[in-house]
Amino acid sequence: MTSARGSLFVVSAPSGAGKTTLIRQALPDLGAVQFSVSATTRPRRPGEQEGVDYFFVGRETFEAMTARDEFLEWAQVHGNYYGTPAAPVRAALEAGADVMLDIDVQGAAQVRARMPESVQILVAPPSFEVLRARLEGR
Repeated sequence: MTSARGSLFVVSAPSGAGKTTLIRQALPDLGAVQFSVSATTRPRRPGEQEGVDYFFVGRETFEAMTARDEFLEWAQVHGNYYGTPAAPVRAALEAGADVMLDIDVQGAAQVRARMPESVQILVAPPSFEVLRARLEGR
């Protein structure tokens, strides 16, 4: 007897729109949905934890992973690389787990092309002014 394949939920938005906050608030109520941790070359922000918020890697490591096609999606945003390691996502889906991604709109387009069965959720910021204030506050 094989288990059913899990579902992939892609939550995307421009940087600063609030997708990470929404996901963190929703995950406890979503039961067994697994959160996919992305890799990035950007410096760690205060309070962020390795393997929880991101996998913090060097530029050379990220570029080598890209060359080996190890990302489900990746993009360069504001001078830093961000990407979703493919192997853990695929393994979780094959095991029947539902997985949620927190990625930007560029990455969501790549995932949609590779996995059209994914459920795509776009988060819009409340207003341009709020988005600007959030980004300037980082």
